[in-house]
Amino acid sequence: MSGDLEAKSCGYTQISVQNFCYEWTIRNFSFYMDGIWENITGPGFPLEASEIVQWCLRIHANGVDEESKDYLSVYQGLLSCPKSPVWAKVQFWIINTQGEKYLITKISNGLRFLPNQYWGYKKFILRDFLLYHRHWLLPEYQFTLCCNVSIVGPPCSMHAENMRLSIKDPRQMLVNDIGKRWENSLFTDCSLVVSGQEFRAHKAILAARSPVFRAMFEHEMLESLINCIEIHDIHLQVFKELMGFLYTGKAPHLHSHSMATGLLAAADKYDLQGLKIMCEDALCRNLSVKNSVPTLILADLHNTEHLKTKPMDFIILHASEVCETLGWKSIVESHPYLVGEAFHSLASIQCPGLKPSLTFQKVF
Repeated sequence: MSGDLEAKSCGYTQISVQNFCYEWTIRNFSFYMDGIWENITGPGFPLEASEIVQWCLRIHANGVDEESKDYLSVYQGLLSCPKSPVWAKVQFWIINTQGEKYLITKISNGLRFLPNQYWGYKKFILRDFLLYHRHWLLPEYQFTLCCNVSIVGPPCSMHAENMRLSIKDPRQMLVNDIGKRWENSLFTDCSLVVSGQEFRAHKAILAARSPVFRAMFEHEMLESLINCIEIHDIHLQVFKELMGFLYTGKAPHLHSHSMATGLLAAADKYDLQGLKIMCEDALCRNLSVKNSVPTLILADLHNTEHLKTKPMDFIILHASEVCETLGWKSIVESHPYLVGEAFHSLASIQCPGLKPSLTFQKVF
């Protein structure tokens, strides 16, 4: 009796991807923000050892059009390349005073670069936000912009023995390893109870990240004695996002208005200034007629002047629409002093285009 023999062979086809990271530091950045130049272009830099392919970064202090005039615009450009177009994915971020990555923005789609062509974000970061938090984002008046570019090459076939493992970023590996401690509840020594659910955590990490948690564990409080903390004023999903930030420094769901508002309150409670700034920035980016009033009340409650200014300006600009919302009608009764501040701001501005038919009685 004979059996059937099955022949099997393997081949490998790989899309070649070449990654490189570039860091551009601009000294005396405040002079540039004063509007001396419309844009500034960094020095050309090569891709690894190749002098033929040259790239550069460009910043526009007042945006690139009317829509983005209040923002800093950032772009990545291809200066020269013998073989074009070049397909790539681009990621930007800035470095804060603690040497940490902040405002990581990624263009997920593949971009088609031709020589002297630029791709990027026209609304990268609000100018006022950057200047207001200059002590945190502009160390020694320096602005450091970083980019990571993944160059996509044509498919190629290769032998398995020619394949080599890529070396991962040690800092990212550290973040991933610490994050797994939270996900897997390994070697925990305390409990956090939220909405009736218990979560195991690590005192050392909580104390290192939050001065409030550190004070709990350093002093002979009930929490430090029984190693259990009950949290009553944070929604379960917001708590999970908060813990993710404590362990990894990331908060991936800030695009949600409800998540950003909940996290801002939690960041204020546990003295997480970095997270608080991230929440402020996210809320400023996503202002609308519907959420501008709740955002103003939130900013006033947590004493965040920058966040308070932006919804106030938005409300004044869209007064006729905002005054028709339920939020505005409720703020008149619950926070009359904020209505007074809005009225004072509106009365103090000069607006040549204001129509005589618009009355303050309707708005306020």
